[in-house]
Amino acid sequence: MQSRGLSFAERRDWLRLYRTYTVGPVAFWGLIQRFGDAGTALSQLPSLIRKKDVRPPSVEQVEAEMEASEQLDVRILCAVEPDYPDLLRALDPVPPLISVWGDINLYSRPCVAIVGSRNASAIGQKFAAQMASELGAAGMTIVSGLARGVDAAAHAASLKTGTIGVLGGGVDHIYPKQNSELHLTMREQGLLVSESPLGYRATARDFPRRNRLISGLSLGVVVIEAAEQSGTLITARYALEQNREVMAAPGSPLDPRTKGCNRLIRQGAALIESAQDILDCLENARPDALQPTLFEPASSYDGAHLDASLMANEIERAKIALLNAASYTPTHRDDLIRASGIPVGIAAAALLEMELNADILVEMDGRMSRAS
Repeated sequence: MQSRGLSFAERRDWLRLYRTYTVGPVAFWGLIQRFGDAGTALSQLPSLIRKKDVRPPSVEQVEAEMEASEQLDVRILCAVEPDYPDLLRALDPVPPLISVWGDINLYSRPCVAIVGSRNASAIGQKFAAQMASELGAAGMTIVSGLARGVDAAAHAASLKTGTIGVLGGGVDHIYPKQNSELHLTMREQGLLVSESPLGYRATARDFPRRNRLISGLSLGVVVIEAAEQSGTLITARYALEQNREVMAAPGSPLDPRTKGCNRLIRQGAALIESAQDILDCLENARPDALQPTLFEPASSYDGAHLDASLMANEIERAKIALLNAASYTPTHRDDLIRASGIPVGIAAAALLEMELNADILVEMDGRMSRAS
């Protein structure tokens, strides 16, 4: 796939396809590979989706989103367009599109994420602010999730040098309300990024997607105060899967807010006590070493050359075998296909239809599990 600009109609088709309820990144790229473009994929969706309530948003709805975005000076960037962040194109699967509000030049510089507890201690927030300020002075853009605590401290300390806030809701939706002034300042001096539609209010299921973008935009992730079951640790897991550096600040074993950080260090994360520790850790993390997956040759599992209409019976049988092989624990697609014993082209076609009909659940990183 070549990097190129999209026409108004092409961008509208990308939006309609990706805004369809059961179309996540894996299904989106599977549809593009099968049908060649978003417009053709949209025309074929009714033949693939059994559930009558799962339909793409209307042309009018999507054009209204595009117009509202333009009025606010929010840009909608599709993954093939030149201004789309290069580091996000190195993810598998690549987020098909994002909305950005502010200075997009900020992600062309080296980026590092600073994340941590919403209920951070005063010393944790002070340390986050100090790291963000010193890293910003060293030429780094600070990425975080615009939450309370560590996130807000890191953003506020790096406003002058460059900061990116990644949101679970739309870029115009302020959450939490305590950060309304910070949100306003960041869209004027920094950058806001989201995969969600304009005006969308985030729910719990949207934050893993946000966390994946935080790590995806960054060369490394610094964790400052995270409890054992903290959602912050999801960002660290995504960073590991994305071949990004994971760093953590140690804390007292008596403070439950630092147990997650201490566990990360035991598992191999770099222990950091200063901004220089972070810079040293990132010294060899070059952006050009992370190859874009979007423009690589198609993988053997994409099913791009399969004429599904001629193999409907085989695909239906494959669905049964794949469902039997699937677990309630998320499993990588390649492992699931191998376990089923189904030829990869037929298996890919079957999995695509199963995802569209919510017969299987697909995580943002492409892992699959049985629907409960």
